[in-house]
Amino acid sequence: MDILTIILTFIAVSLFLLFLYISIIALKVFTGQSIKNPNYPPVHGTVFHELFYYRKLLDYHTETAKKHRTFRVLGPGQSDTYTTDIRNIEHILKTNFDKYCKGKYNQDIVVDLFGQGIFAVDGDKWRQQRKLASFEFSTRVLRDYSFAVFRRNATKLVRILHKLSDDGQAFDMQNDKEDILSRFLVESKRNPYKMNDQYLRDIILNFIIAGKDTSASTLSWFLYMLCKNPLVQEKVAQEVEDIISSQDNGANLDDFMANIINATLDQMHYLHAALTETLRLYPAVPFDGRCAKMDDILPDGYRVKKGDGVYYMAYAMGRMPYIWGEDAEEFRPERWLKNGIFQSESPFKFVAFHAGPQICLGKDFAYMQMKIVSIALLHFFRFKLADDTKNVTYKTMFTLHIDGGLHLCATFRTPS
Repeated sequence: MDILTIILTFIAVSLFLLFLYISIIALKVFTGQSIKNPNYPPVHGTVFHELFYYRKLLDYHTETAKKHRTFRVLGPGQSDTYTTDIRNIEHILKTNFDKYCKGKYNQDIVVDLFGQGIFAVDGDKWRQQRKLASFEFSTRVLRDYSFAVFRRNATKLVRILHKLSDDGQAFDMQNDKEDILSRFLVESKRNPYKMNDQYLRDIILNFIIAGKDTSASTLSWFLYMLCKNPLVQEKVAQEVEDIISSQDNGANLDDFMANIINATLDQMHYLHAALTETLRLYPAVPFDGRCAKMDDILPDGYRVKKGDGVYYMAYAMGRMPYIWGEDAEEFRPERWLKNGIFQSESPFKFVAFHAGPQICLGKDFAYMQMKIVSIALLHFFRFKLADDTKNVTYKTMFTLHIDGGLHLCATFRTPS
């Protein structure tokens, strides 16, 4: 009986403390901290709202951002600012870059996975990794080697899908060169105390995740959008046919793949636009941010305090009418084209590849990989959803994956 009393008392006290904490947070919201101090962004919920809407968190952020371009979410001991304002994003990612950092809270979330890799560090460690990796990404050796690997793997994928299409099966889409690892290994010999094995593991894992995970998820969303927009799928396939038809493509897979070269990719403006439109609506990293190292004032006039997080919402930004027009939520690759030529946007408006000093080093490689795979798949196959009635949505994670995978059927295209 005494043990039961102790347990019940402990539960009662815990529930009371939880209720007290929620009440304090709720009081801050409903008495309106932002009304008392209009210099700070309006409060629009607490961490409990984030937990309640977790499965549809990105849509919750989107609907909130349509009412307030910049708003706050209250948490234990701090408040986090969320924004879709392009001026604010340029401010934290470029103009006032040195006033912001990843912050301990963000680092603690990712440290188990990323360790001391480039996505989890600031200061000298970040600059060191960024400098060494940027050398490698600028070399022709890496570009040529990557191109060959992407093309070889795309060929393997076509062969696998050919067999599956013949069987009528649905499926789920989810040489010794100097490489990034080699460059860091050389550096580790120069600075053995700074570059130990664990540090190298962290660095390489960061690049593997950045290079593989994000491109794979984007290709899945791309194929999903093509299935939902069959006219766009046919336009991309027609562009592939028009550009490569002047070459001896024939029906031979190896010959066709050999004809895919850099010049071929550069001519694929509609494909580039369709991939970019996919990233606008389904960015690989749906939201990201930094932490204020000191009190600051954002360009929209709102203040942030030292230690507050400031997050930009890439997923929500792609759906903002004030940024992309009234058709913001429509999949329309043509918005990126002028007279048939792809036109890029400000990286602070289209933030799928981050922006400022931390802009993604692998952006060109990501497009290269996605284009090669897309050309191969859409030349040989036509895709449709295995089940049109099934709702396809995201899984709330660090990167934007399709919840439950993407189940497709492929039919072989008849050579024209």
